[in-house]
Amino acid sequence: MSLHRFRQILSSQPSLLEGSIGKGLIAFAVPIFLGNLFQQLYNAADTFIVGNFIGKEALAAVSSSSNLIFMLVGLLNGIAMGAGVLIAKYYGARDYENMRLAIHTNLAFGVWAGLGLTVVGVALTPHILRWMGTPSDVLPNSIAYFRTYFLGVMATFLYNIAMGILQALGDSRRPLYYLILSSAINVALDLLFVAGFHWGVASAAAATVISQAVSALLCLWQLTHTEQIYRVKLKELRIHGGMLRKIIRFGLPSGIQNSVIGFANVMVQANINAFGADAMAGCGSYAKIEGFAFLPVTCFAMGLSTFVGQNLGARQHDRVRKGARFGILCSISMAELVGGIIFLAAPSMIGWFNGDPQVVAFGVQQARTISLFYCLLALSHCMAGIFRGAGRATVPMVVMLCCWCVIRVAYITVTVRVFQNIQVVFTAYPVTWALSTVVFLLYYFRSDWIHSFDRLDQKSASR
Repeated sequence: MSLHRFRQILSSQPSLLEGSIGKGLIAFAVPIFLGNLFQQLYNAADTFIVGNFIGKEALAAVSSSSNLIFMLVGLLNGIAMGAGVLIAKYYGARDYENMRLAIHTNLAFGVWAGLGLTVVGVALTPHILRWMGTPSDVLPNSIAYFRTYFLGVMATFLYNIAMGILQALGDSRRPLYYLILSSAINVALDLLFVAGFHWGVASAAAATVISQAVSALLCLWQLTHTEQIYRVKLKELRIHGGMLRKIIRFGLPSGIQNSVIGFANVMVQANINAFGADAMAGCGSYAKIEGFAFLPVTCFAMGLSTFVGQNLGARQHDRVRKGARFGILCSISMAELVGGIIFLAAPSMIGWFNGDPQVVAFGVQQARTISLFYCLLALSHCMAGIFRGAGRATVPMVVMLCCWCVIRVAYITVTVRVFQNIQVVFTAYPVTWALSTVVFLLYYFRSDWIHSFDRLDQKSASR
């Protein structure tokens, strides 16, 4: 693809309801990909700056943050995903009244839920970190980082909600622009607070919160000042009971899935913590690199949810099938390409964050155990995105809870006690990805998932 053509795709406003399926999905997915890329870059910047300017104990504290944050934030983000599915469906069906109701209810819910999450995160962080077996030399930095992060978690949550609304309406470009600006602010503040002022680990979390607040305000400004039909009016922001019940019905399975998977990952992290600060730092550094491999997975999974929701709302079933096949093929191909690069370049990549030989050894070991199996992860996430877009969010919830939580944790718990080797922790990921892939493929080909919205509409009409 030429640079000129790439710019055309990025600058165009894609239509997911008509025209070329491939061009529409790529035009929608590319800004999501780039936005996630910049987000991953500034997450990696946190780790890089902390690891090089403070030390490996601070690196371990920051690096192990993602699983705990995901566990606490995942439930609410999952419910917000349910709102995105509803908004996309109403938009595709041109039911603008219900679309606006869903948007305003989602934002109002986000404000109250964000306040509650702030209280829970600040209060429970020390207890959860101790329960995870965080080493004593890492614990003070971990508490400082998490508490600062959760004091500003409202900004992160509102950004995710506003971004999800825009993407559900087919606008993936503006969230990209706002995220690019936010990423630049985050890196600049990291360098200023950590490298310049030497304010420690908590200042890295403060830099993240400030940058997320900027992107959240920009997204909200767009929603409240647009001339489009979906314009948000502050005086209409309130929770509408009937619409909130629909949002929860669509989103609660994803929220439960996120939280339980996050809980399972926290338990996995606890097993990694038992191997000491070097293992925490090495595996945390790999996690930042692995985040780049998830980019093609995430962008097509999110794109497919919106694509499927809009087109099922418009009753374009054949278009849904073609789009699903195209998105899956693109995602697994790109994920495997990135996985191969990480496998070959793992020693240099891990060394960017911290040059300690033991830290690098742990990170390389994990990278070379997992990276060649990213195609399985991509397929599972794309299938999950398709089923969520079709209103069948309980399917990925059940599959991922069984394969990625119950089986993964049971496998690690048993094998670590027998072999006492961190390699068995790493092996759990490709094994459970393979299991979920098999189950998703069976459901995709043997069920009538594509008519889910039709049946839901019939049930609603009969009440």
